[in-house]
Amino acid sequence: MWHLFVFSEAIQSEVWQMKRYEPQSEEIISAGIDIGTSTTKIVISRFSLMNMAGGTHMPRIEIIEKEVLHRSAIHRTPLLDETAIDIAAVEKIVNEEYKKAGIQPKDIKTGAVIITGETATKKNAEQMVHHLSDQAGEFLVAAAGPDLEGIIAAKGSGASEYSRRTGKVIANIDIGGGTANAAVFKSGRLCGTCTLHIGGRLIEFSDSKVKSISKPVKEFMSQKGLSIHDGDTRDLTKIRTLTEWMAETIAMMLECTLPAGHTLLLGHEANWQEDIDAIMFSGGISECIYRFEPDDTSGTDYNDIGMALAESLKESSRLSEWPWVEPMETVRATVLGAGTQTTEISGATISVDTEALPQRNLPVYQIDFQLELQTGLDRFAIEFEKAMEIYDPFLEGRNFALYLTGLPYLGFRDIQQLAAAILAAAKQKPVEQPVVVVLESDHAKALGQTLKHQANGKTILCIDQIKVEHGDYIDIGALLQTNVVPVVIKTLTFEH
Repeated sequence: MWHLFVFSEAIQSEVWQMKRYEPQSEEIISAGIDIGTSTTKIVISRFSLMNMAGGTHMPRIEIIEKEVLHRSAIHRTPLLDETAIDIAAVEKIVNEEYKKAGIQPKDIKTGAVIITGETATKKNAEQMVHHLSDQAGEFLVAAAGPDLEGIIAAKGSGASEYSRRTGKVIANIDIGGGTANAAVFKSGRLCGTCTLHIGGRLIEFSDSKVKSISKPVKEFMSQKGLSIHDGDTRDLTKIRTLTEWMAETIAMMLECTLPAGHTLLLGHEANWQEDIDAIMFSGGISECIYRFEPDDTSGTDYNDIGMALAESLKESSRLSEWPWVEPMETVRATVLGAGTQTTEISGATISVDTEALPQRNLPVYQIDFQLELQTGLDRFAIEFEKAMEIYDPFLEGRNFALYLTGLPYLGFRDIQQLAAAILAAAKQKPVEQPVVVVLESDHAKALGQTLKHQANGKTILCIDQIKVEHGDYIDIGALLQTNVVPVVIKTLTFEH
């Protein structure tokens, strides 16, 4: 019993020493890179971190300020052909913008590369986004997926902050070249998302002739009895008929009356329960409405249906039923969200083996204890086995993070029992891997140290004060001077 007391005291002493000697503030550089259907944008930002706890309280490191240092020009997304992205050309754009900003990849400590819209359907999309995240920064994460895109855009446009400030329910609809990504927020909390095949480049023109029509739009027009084909002369009346139907479809989505299986629905139906008080538009089509960018760099005046779609949105009687809130950003909403809103900071009382960082693309498996420790411990091995079946079914050594929620108050013996259960379950893994535990509650230091004590040299990563969801992916960055780690929560969905 005495040696357990000494170990507990050692943990407390280490936490106290960290509190006394850790740096009280720090600055880190973040990058956001958005590779969209039509355009590619880069934003460089600086985050200021500070310990907001005073006196003898446990450290609480928070991001207290975010300053945008550099906004790139808006570049046309380079493609090799209709099915592949020009990876070398995208990398050249990024490197040139870094030079203009006066930074190097090694300066980038956090941020995200997000691939959005129709670009996420290209055959080399996944290869490109991972390559760029490896080359363009020390800890720059790869992200993709329409739901995530909608959430990030709503944060970059100011919709999330508007909802927090007013308490209202606001829907942000981010419309680019290939998709309309809706995210609904109430009082700063995400209520739901939905994505539609609606965007400016779903029909393109060349020399006043129809050059290409996306498959979902072809099907939609066929159902509606509208005849537009490749090679046809551009018919503005028909185009406006189509874009008016698109505006109507957006209104139906906002009302949650768009049926499952609708041709323009990408993925799940609208999944919020709240009535919407106001709407906001961002993305390239929003830029056609508001014209925040200089005309020569807006990147919106292409041979496509973008301007017609913008006009139909403005003139829609259905959409006028909601108050329109002007966005803080239009075409740059997603890249600003990726660069300034994706990073979270862990608690300061964490336990990590620094040589195992950063960790990228770890899927999250949630185990909810529902405030009953023993009940959770009794089924822990079974839950771990389920996680193995989902994330490493062929025993190839694919790692994942355990997200432990609903933990009751834990005494020292409880933490010992929990650590033992985690290590016993981890023996199911076919290869030696870091044990990654994410906690909602503030137990990471004690649990991590106990795991190390029991595991005899096993690599342990135990972080807390992070909220994720079952099925999310997380990236965990290197330990910062303030003894916290940057964490990015994301999805990795490539629509093929």
